[in-house]
Amino acid sequence: MNKIIEDKNEGKVERKVMRGILCAALFTFHLTLFTSCNPEPDESDLYTFTGETIESYIQKDSTLTAFNYILTRVGYDRMMAAYGTYTCFAPVNEGVVAYCDSLYNDDEAVIPHNGMRQPEGESADYASADDETKVKWLSDSLCLNIARYHLTTTYKNIVSLTGSGEVNTLLGYEFAYSSVGKGNTILGNKAIIISSDNMTTNGIVHIIDNVIPRFTRFIGDVLDRSGDFSIFAEALRRTGLADSLMEYTRGAFTYKQMTRENQSPVIWPANGPGTTGNIDCKVGFTVFAESDAVMKANGIENFEGLVSYANKQYAEAPGWYDYMNENGLTVSTGDDYENRFNALNMFVAYHILGCSMSTNQLVFEKGSSDFWNYAPDADPHDYYETMLPHTILKVWEPSNVGNGKSLFINRYRLNNTLTDELASQGSEAMHEVIRQGVLVRRDASLMAYNGYVHSISGMLVYDRVVPKGVLNERMRINDSSLFPELITNRFRYYSAGDGQIPAGHANYYVGIPNDYFKNMVVYDENFCLNFWCHSSLRGYQADEVQFWGQYDFAFKLPPVPSGTYEVRVVYAPMSYGSFMQYYIGTSSSVSSMQAFGLPFDATIQVDDPRIGMTDCKEEEDQGVATDVAMHNRGYMRGPYSYTGHGENGWNATANARTEYGTGSYTIRYVLGRVQLNQGNENWLRIKTLNPDKKTNPVGLDFVELVPVSVLDNQQYTEDWY
Repeated sequence: MNKIIEDKNEGKVERKVMRGILCAALFTFHLTLFTSCNPEPDESDLYTFTGETIESYIQKDSTLTAFNYILTRVGYDRMMAAYGTYTCFAPVNEGVVAYCDSLYNDDEAVIPHNGMRQPEGESADYASADDETKVKWLSDSLCLNIARYHLTTTYKNIVSLTGSGEVNTLLGYEFAYSSVGKGNTILGNKAIIISSDNMTTNGIVHIIDNVIPRFTRFIGDVLDRSGDFSIFAEALRRTGLADSLMEYTRGAFTYKQMTRENQSPVIWPANGPGTTGNIDCKVGFTVFAESDAVMKANGIENFEGLVSYANKQYAEAPGWYDYMNENGLTVSTGDDYENRFNALNMFVAYHILGCSMSTNQLVFEKGSSDFWNYAPDADPHDYYETMLPHTILKVWEPSNVGNGKSLFINRYRLNNTLTDELASQGSEAMHEVIRQGVLVRRDASLMAYNGYVHSISGMLVYDRVVPKGVLNERMRINDSSLFPELITNRFRYYSAGDGQIPAGHANYYVGIPNDYFKNMVVYDENFCLNFWCHSSLRGYQADEVQFWGQYDFAFKLPPVPSGTYEVRVVYAPMSYGSFMQYYIGTSSSVSSMQAFGLPFDATIQVDDPRIGMTDCKEEEDQGVATDVAMHNRGYMRGPYSYTGHGENGWNATANARTEYGTGSYTIRYVLGRVQLNQGNENWLRIKTLNPDKKTNPVGLDFVELVPVSVLDNQQYTEDWY
């Protein structure tokens, strides 16, 4: 059982209270990936332009009849004739037919014929069918898939597609683009733009020579076929980890609609308003891989060379890898590569995450939302669990490197999250960069049926520096990073206007089945689990998991290095907040749990003397003394690193670090100190103490895990960010 080191401040909860009930009439489109039904656009929005729309442009072009057939088959021809702003990548007929041939003839695809089926009334001989008939072999779901994958609500002219990057689509998946100038832009490593910037009244049409490929192979096969990762691909295969990356669904889960009378405000289930039944849970993976060129630059010429390298890197791992030490495990350096603690297996496993993300989704980047952003000096970062048992890695996008869009894995800056300056992250002198980190290339990713492979520019290992340096900082773990299902199924980062959520509606939820998350266990089914997608929410990364009703649940904390940690949660003081008790344990079993602090009342307002918050802008020391007094009472101001709207948020001119007096602010509550061991699982339980108040929610925005070596530093103080 976890040992609680200090509990004088006792348990409280983070919570961001919602500001609005969903209006089902606004939900026009179903959330992607959870429905195969064709959307039905609002008829009042159709055919109202006097000029040329995307649909009328496509209709008149005889080279685009196959793509127009696909759009019409699933009702997207009407969407392309309606109000809105879209970018459409329209493949010519020859490209569509070639794609159909490739799907039908791919005997190794995950789905036989990749979604092709004999159309009613047609011959079963696909090979002898004419081009028009071949396109009809596409299934309804595949037509919907293709249509969505070639449309985006983001304005993308040819200039914006110069260089390299990714385009978010209505499908909820991205495709990569690369270009060295106009006329040489390639999409998804396959389709070339042959006619660009064809302007219409509701967007842009780019004509392309091929269908942007829908990837149908598993990660191991994709790596094998790429040719650039032969050493890593062989290691993935010979460790048996390639077989672990063949899962793509956990099946269907039942959503039980809650109502205002017996539970909570009506919440939409993920597969559309007013529906019940089953929704799928997709499984995906992200793999970071060194190319053969990177391997050779590090003296690794072949598979045997990588084995030798891994043996050197991991032979002494129990000296810093607490999980092995605490469980009496030793490292194998033999040829039993499928042994989870064989050095090569450990090397490869640390490259694999249990969620599917493009490079654009590894961190919540600055400027990625209209209604929130980071403060000027704060850097986007996130933490993810890997397949190496009980380990995590950090992805960091430092704003002071290059163009501020460089992604590094396990970058180590001395004294990170500590400062020697007021209202600052600290001087450069105290923040020497000890390790640059492993750069993630944005121009060399591979997409598979169930995930991504991202090329990295250095060797990635879980060595002594990671637990002792990289992770020896205040770790703020966002809610959507705790639950891989939110990432893989494309809930995370969705917001109004993405084509998945009703545009123009800022406050909305998506209902989630109570057993949807593997990292969560529910003790009382009489409650409603929701995810508040991106909106004008005073929350870290602008989203939040929320629980309504008689909630009693626990979730698994990230597997941090062993040590004593201060655990914090965040909440927004509101009069209709919840009253709850926290517990902590070494498993999801209730018997392993012990109370973590006293019962916590989230309705306590900031002017309550139990918190003692002040307007730090009015204080000569900018609230330093108040901060100390607040922490002694178990409270902290909300982080300085994120904000909302202009004057109500972070204000560079006024040097405002809080939103006191604006009616919108957050408070961190200190649960206490506890010993967390990497060799165990660590679970945090939250239970309502007023189950009769069905509409009082608890929000799970983020959890902070702060090593006492950071908290009790005798030279520097924790920064405000």
